[in-house]
Amino acid sequence: MSKDKVIVNSWNEWDPLKHVIVGKADGCCIPAPEPALDAKVPEDSDMKGSHGPRTKDTVDKANELLNNFASILEKRGIKVDRPVPLNHNQKISTPDWKVDSMFGCMPARDIILTVGNEMLEATMSYRCRWFEYLNYRPLIKKYFEIDKNMRHETAPKPRLTDADYREDYLSDKIGIQKRLKWTEEKFFVTTEEEPLFDAADVLRFGKDLIVQHGFTTNLKGIDWLRRHFKDHRVHAVNFPGDPYPIHIDATFTPIKEGLIINNPQRRLPKEQRKLFEDNGWKIIDSAQPAHNEPPPLCYSSVWLSMNVLVLDPKTVCVEKSEIYQAEQLDKLGMEVVPVELRDAYAFGGGIHCCTADVYREGDLKDYFPIQKN
Repeated sequence: MSKDKVIVNSWNEWDPLKHVIVGKADGCCIPAPEPALDAKVPEDSDMKGSHGPRTKDTVDKANELLNNFASILEKRGIKVDRPVPLNHNQKISTPDWKVDSMFGCMPARDIILTVGNEMLEATMSYRCRWFEYLNYRPLIKKYFEIDKNMRHETAPKPRLTDADYREDYLSDKIGIQKRLKWTEEKFFVTTEEEPLFDAADVLRFGKDLIVQHGFTTNLKGIDWLRRHFKDHRVHAVNFPGDPYPIHIDATFTPIKEGLIINNPQRRLPKEQRKLFEDNGWKIIDSAQPAHNEPPPLCYSSVWLSMNVLVLDPKTVCVEKSEIYQAEQLDKLGMEVVPVELRDAYAFGGGIHCCTADVYREGDLKDYFPIQKN
């Protein structure tokens, strides 16, 4: 009897990668103002007050870089799938709200969380990203049909009414100091009205899932994940020092078993380090970014320098211009694969952001057997 074909399997961030989704820049829009977005666009951003389709030349350049990245992975024997882009430049609505456009389908990591043989579609906390999962449905449908053990799950769609967001964050002039104080106090733009989480706020460490509590994931979202993944231990973390805490993968990056690089401006608090230190993991400061500011019309910070994709425990993809991050990882014994992607950052993030795992070799393991309260 032939063995069933396994398509979906990924338990952590560093086992050998064999199959991945890489996003596209097609039709990406700068979203119109909405409560979730307004809090997350830096106050001095050139995106303030502008929205609509991104220009054809920037889309073409971003797609060229994403296509080249896909080609680099394929040449290393990794199967690469691409989403099927919707028309993102159209108005969308629910009975509760309407917005002028969608966002795009470059950051696959934000939408899809792969845990073992399950692919879970996140709730998302931006209204403009409500239908973003549809870009990936043709791929997930195909995996589901071929892999008889694959689980396709979707988290409950939130209503995203104004009750989901704190009015305090709607001011244009909060200031960095107040933002830092609020985030240190865990006073984020998202309320606890209903479960909210982005998949890119979750890091997978075998039996343990590390989830950032911040702008895009609330405590109810973390509780939902805890109830959903009953065989896992789910831990909430936060990072004081980040005035815009959006997604964990430019802050806290596992490189291989036992080693994590942490943004030195957003260090994991001492009490939250205990889980790692009790189990012999090292957390070291990441190298500094090579740039002083993000590219034009980009949401993300300069710390996309540490938004790397680990191909296996000895190989890592780093953005080509991030020479300091590459040097650090080289000294840590990794083969560094340079990937030019900076001109695609504005479409949703860096090298890790634009990918979603489908298959990594390896089984479920317990990396944190010592768990003390």
